[in-house]
Amino acid sequence: MVAGSGSIVLVGAGNMGGAMLSGWLDKGVAGNRITVVDPSPSEKMQAKISAAGAKHATSLPEGMIADILFLAVKPQMMDTVLPPLKTTVGGKTVIVSVAAGKTLNYLQSHLGDAAMVRAMPNTPAMIGRGVTGAFANQRVSDQQRQAVDELLRVSGPVEWVATEADIDAVTAVSGSGPAYVFYLVECMAEAGRKLGLPADLAMRLARETVSGAGELLNQSPEDASQLRKNVTSPGGTTAAALSVLMADDGIQPIFDKAIAAARTRAEELGS
Repeated sequence: MVAGSGSIVLVGAGNMGGAMLSGWLDKGVAGNRITVVDPSPSEKMQAKISAAGAKHATSLPEGMIADILFLAVKPQMMDTVLPPLKTTVGGKTVIVSVAAGKTLNYLQSHLGDAAMVRAMPNTPAMIGRGVTGAFANQRVSDQQRQAVDELLRVSGPVEWVATEADIDAVTAVSGSGPAYVFYLVECMAEAGRKLGLPADLAMRLARETVSGAGELLNQSPEDASQLRKNVTSPGGTTAAALSVLMADDGIQPIFDKAIAAARTRAEELGS
């Protein structure tokens, strides 16, 4: 059960915003607390909003002041979306942005000085299995932080970071991370195909292996390195593969370069 009684304004009900809304409602947030601002939500989302007794508006209702203002729109839409929202920010409002690269200074330039949180969830939030990195500015009270934490936590664990700059690194590791895993499945399947397996069989094997290994990692108290060692018999097939993947020119330097590139791009989006 998610605690709290303040009003929540959710701007954007696409994939991420819709996932958060669904999680809130599933965890017991009263629908009458929530106003969803989105010009064209999906039919499924419209039905969910209506069934929950939440409010829907194509633009911000006049005179509304939010206790919690969630910004779940794409970064490239922010310049258009933010200016009209300034009127909904009151002295007790906390603003939560999940837009990659958009800094607190950027948000303040449009919405004024306020309690603000930058959060970076990832797409498994859509099934309640995400992880979110979050940073709060000094205006955020303990009570506001707890309320935001509870709302973000419906999609999975929340990790609060020490500096705003850390959010760019979070974006690079976990925000973009699901794409790296999906590409790993593609690569494993393609390697299997090249060894002679039918392409659809190779994809099924790779897909189930990665999803199963992920669930084992989720349920096991052991860390990833120990789970890897558990699979690896000395002189066996796994050891042969790992001798390639863990070589000096193996997968670690590639990931170092890739994740650094993602962080650099996040920093560029914020400049």
